[in-house]
This record gives sequence, C-alpha cells and structure tokens, in this order.
Amino acid sequence: MAVPPSYGDLGKSAKDIFSKGYGFGLVKLDVKTKSGSGVEFKTAGSTNTDTSKVAGSLETKYKRSEYGLTFTEKWNTDNTLGTEITVEDQVRIQLTKYVFRSNDSKKSGKVKTAYKREFVNLGCDVDFDFAGPAIHGAAVVGYEGWLAGYQMTFDTAKSKMTQNNFAVGYKTGDFQLHTNVNDGVQFGGSIYQKVSPALETAVNLAWTAGSNSTSFGIAAKYQLDKSASISVNLWSCVKLTLSALVDGKSINAGGHKLGLGLELEA
Repeated sequence: MAVPPSYGDLGKSAKDIFSKGYGFGLVKLDVKTKSGSGVEFKTAGSTNTDTSKVAGSLETKYKRSEYGLTFTEKWNTDNTLGTEITVEDQVRIQLTKYVFRSNDSKKSGKVKTAYKREFVNLGCDVDFDFAGPAIHGAAVVGYEGWLAGYQMTFDTAKSKMTQNNFAVGYKTGDFQLHTNVNDGVQFGGSIYQKVSPALETAVNLAWTAGSNSTSFGIAAKYQLDKSASISVNLWSCVKLTLSALVDGKSINAGGHKLGLGLELEA
C-alpha cells in the first residue's frame, strides 16, 4: 500500500461530492499567475449576494525545490498577515506560521511536523499561545486497503485533552468506506463509489449521542463529457463554475440561490 492519507483527508472523496464546486449566494474570482523567476501569486475575491460583504486575499509563494524550501506570505481584507516557511524531505516540517492581525494586535505561531512512508502517516502540530501551547497529534495506518486513524488535542493551559477522535475505513480505487467517532458523542459514516468514469455517488450519515440530532444525505456527480459538467472548463487556463440551490418544497416561494465562480491561471 502507498502512503495512507492524513487524518483530515479520511473520507475526503465523499465530502467533496457534497461540498466541492458549490458557491451558493456567492460571486467569486480567483486569479493565479507565475513569474519567470518562479514566484507564484494567487489573488482571490468574493462577494456575498445576501449581505453584500466583500472579501479578498493575496498569497505569494516562492519555492526552492533543490533545498525543499517553500516561503509563503498571506494577507486578507480582515487585515490578517501570515508567514509560512516549509521544509520538506522525508520528514515534512512547517517551521513557522506567524499570524498578525493589525486590528486587534493578535499574534500567533505554529510549528507543524509530519512523517510519511508506506503504511503510516504521522503528524504533530503545536499552536503557540501566551496562556500555553496546544498540541495536536494525528496518526493513520493502512494495510491492504484498511485504514485506522486517531486524532487528539491537548491544551497545556488547561492540562486536559480537548479532542479525542477515532476513525476506521476501507479504500480501493473506486470504493471508499469511512466511519468516525469524535469525543465519544459524535458518530459519522460515509460511503463513496465511482460507478463509472462519469458518475460518482456518496452517502453520508451523522448522529450525536444524547440528542435527536441525526442527518442523512445522498449525493451524486455526473460529468456530461470531458469538457462539460456542473463545473465547466472553458479553456485550459479559465474555469467557470455555476451552481444553484433550489428549495424543492417551496418552488414558488422564492429563496433559491445561485453561485458564480471564475478562475484564471497564467
């Protein structure tokens, strides 16, 4: 078996069927460019058609592949500035993640480490805070398609475990099964199947102990042809995404939503 996915990517194929490509009530524009010196720029903007709130971000990334180094600067319209320095080899280490918000002078830092090889994917992150750092750990092991994962968070300021999650799954090329238990009270599961090269389906179920809160969903994605689906590739560097949310129980009452996304890459 190849390197198993990280804990956050367990069941990702089913999640993407339910969420990826939708932008209800939003108009979005993403632009990606790359200079001759290898510096990558990414600009993103969006506006909410319900609240008229506008948000934007700018990201600059520079890679030195021969040393495994990546430098990233991020800024958004909430006046949040972040810096990341990543070193990647057999062990992936994100040395620094520094965030500064000018409106409240809040500062934070993070050190992330990960180790990946056949059958195992390990990760450990430390969030630095003046009250005391929080330690996040995760591990996923895999064998012959079976996957088992564990995720935890320990808050040193409170000297207690604040997150305790388990997951078990099975993955092949066209089929994925995922189950998880979060903090012993939230139970979830999903099934993903690629029925054909054009059709993907997913089922999702969630239940919270001690309450009647239960959710169940079925989703499908069908690609019309190589260049047309719900997300349409106009050219190799231009992607237009249209989405719609229709209230089937109140067709004539209004309240339906539309989304529009445009991505440019040069």
